[in-house]
Amino acid sequence: MSMELRDFGFSGMKVTPIGFGAGRTGFKKMSDKKVEKLLNTVLDLGINLIDTARSYGESEHRIGKFLSARRSEFILSTKIGYDVEGTEDWTYDCVVKGVEKALRILQTDYIDIVHLHSCNKDILERGEVTEALLRMTQEGKVKCHAYSGDNEALEYAVYSGSFASIQSSINIVDQKTINTLLHPAKQRYMGVLAKRPLANFAWGDNADLTDPVVAEYRKRIYDMNIDYGMPLEEAMIRFSAYTYGVDSVLIGTSDVKHLKAAVKIVEKGKLPEDLLERIKQRYSETGSDWANLT
Repeated sequence: MSMELRDFGFSGMKVTPIGFGAGRTGFKKMSDKKVEKLLNTVLDLGINLIDTARSYGESEHRIGKFLSARRSEFILSTKIGYDVEGTEDWTYDCVVKGVEKALRILQTDYIDIVHLHSCNKDILERGEVTEALLRMTQEGKVKCHAYSGDNEALEYAVYSGSFASIQSSINIVDQKTINTLLHPAKQRYMGVLAKRPLANFAWGDNADLTDPVVAEYRKRIYDMNIDYGMPLEEAMIRFSAYTYGVDSVLIGTSDVKHLKAAVKIVEKGKLPEDLLERIKQRYSETGSDWANLT
């Protein structure tokens, strides 16, 4: 199966409109057999971007174990800056050693996209972590130096000139990045990954409302109070995937059926213009002061 390919900023890479958020592949309750099938299905569906992180349990280990033989088929993204033995978090050495550790675990000679993972603005302003990540890029161990986060730290990252791409929360009820930072990011030829396109499935029966992010997303969905004329899942995915400036949306799931459904949804294209106008209007009335959820 083949999907549309989009330029990822000025990186020279091309990404599919859907990427796979691999967080759940790190869950211990998921068997190796199920993870192996899921990861290979991602590639078989034509998805060419897989996003993981140092903090996602066994995810990096499993990607290295089950996909190293197919490394040429996908763009690999991870996140670093912490949890490296013998080094202090968010230091020059931690970033350098974090990249080198990720290379070993992921069983690869290079990583396409490496994000500093949601560190605050003060850390970015000190500069040592960005310098370390740039060094890894110059040495060819990283192709695209990136920042993942939201709000004031993301704003700093976009305007700093220190990053080639960003990852941010972008969905129908989380539009701050769309309204304030996507245009300047694209003016700087940055790649853009949208996380949480489904707002953590906050409307679902199994949503964990003890999680403050999920609870806030559910409140926002109800506050918007829109008749989308289609399942909310479809509206959410099509909205994020076809927002100007978004190169790929990250779908995180442990269910192959959900993944296949998401691919079919994206193939339907952008939302009707009248629905987009209603979403824009309701957001301006209801959520214009909503902060990005980190």
